[in-house]
Amino acid sequence: MDPDRPLLIGVSARIYYPGTPGISESGVWTKTLHYLEQSVAHWLCAGGAMPVMVPAVDRDSLVKRSDIDLPHYAQALDGLVLQGGNDVAPESYGQAALSPEWSGDRVRDRYEMALIRAFVDAGKPVFGICRGLQLINVAYGGTLWQDIPSLRPESQSHRESGRYERHFHDVSFVPGTVLAGLYPEQPHATVNSIHHQGIKDLAPGFVIEARCPGDGMIEAIRRDGPGYVAGVQWHPEFHDPDDPAHFDDGPMLKHFLAAARAVRGDR
Repeated sequence: MDPDRPLLIGVSARIYYPGTPGISESGVWTKTLHYLEQSVAHWLCAGGAMPVMVPAVDRDSLVKRSDIDLPHYAQALDGLVLQGGNDVAPESYGQAALSPEWSGDRVRDRYEMALIRAFVDAGKPVFGICRGLQLINVAYGGTLWQDIPSLRPESQSHRESGRYERHFHDVSFVPGTVLAGLYPEQPHATVNSIHHQGIKDLAPGFVIEARCPGDGMIEAIRRDGPGYVAGVQWHPEFHDPDDPAHFDDGPMLKHFLAAARAVRGDR
């Protein structure tokens, strides 16, 4: 193993399905697309790592699920980042969708939960972004609010139509947690917020590392004990490190990559 080579970080694929509302179905849009959002790739590159998208499969794929050996990816790569994207399917945490638009992406859920198992079994760190945090919680036995505005109407706004990553709110770090330790002089931060679902019941074995002080919604979690499985509800890849008004996610990225480097060193 070359100790000088850049870290290779696997990134779960976002999935576009033909017929998505609002997109004219012609050309490439008639195909199922697996893609890596540019800002996630650049965020990892800024930390000196090389992002590698791991393909998914669905019922219409040319290959079967058994043809893509996720443990081989876990052995070859140094860590895993779960991108944001479609809702987690309520079926993945034992519920039925309360509304058709909240049905989520069960194909992606199964693929990403298998990815988590493969990387955790290989001793590699896993970090979830937005949907990634929610999927981690579900994979380990937690549940979600299917729609915060309708099921928790007292909550503050966590997503505003038309603003996307320009919608922000405060988070408070929980004292004594790993995340709080990365920001010892900063008990609060302002982060982007682009989600209408969120953690309802925390998965067993996890600790809360940040909350939204306005309504108590969980904003960051980490699995207790050895290994590295953590996630945040915001999108660190959309924060501009050169803008002093934006939260500096650099220490969080460095901590994740240091965990990946430590595992590679052990090998």
